[in-house]
Amino acid sequence: MTRLKALRKARNFSQIKMQMLTGIDQSDYSKIETGERGMSFEQCRRSALALDTSMDYLAGLTDDPAPYPRRPA
Repeated sequence: MTRLKALRKARNFSQIKMQMLTGIDQSDYSKIETGERGMSFEQCRRSALALDTSMDYLAGLTDDPAPYPRRPA
């Protein structure tokens, strides 16, 4: 999960800030970043939205961190 940590740091977000943005408990988020724990689909989606990237980038399926175009809400 080095991409997750790298994006978080690039945006100057703390793990507490990620907790507020994603609803993922900080201790769980820390374990996700260190690879001690995997992410659920929903946690990956929330993290991608918070970090303005794609789930594919977080999963290592693409090297482009830019998010895909999103449908209007």
